[in-house]
Amino acid sequence: MTDDSLIIKHLQAIRAILGEHGERLERIETRLSSIEHTVGFIYAGAGDDRATMQGLARRVERIERRLELREGDD
Repeated sequence: MTDDSLIIKHLQAIRAILGEHGERLERIETRLSSIEHTVGFIYAGAGDDRATMQGLARRVERIERRLELREGDD
């Protein structure tokens, strides 16, 4: 076996390994993107929940004032 063919075989083995790692990196990137997307939805949902809770707190305060269960802050 000549030195050239040995080098070619090594380069082919290196290329195969890099190809495997490339496929793995693509899968990792896809999964990371999915996680980022999910976290974004969770974050947006938490903001919606906070707004809902603030609205409910205002309504309860209004009801308490009307029923004279709480002194008015106005």
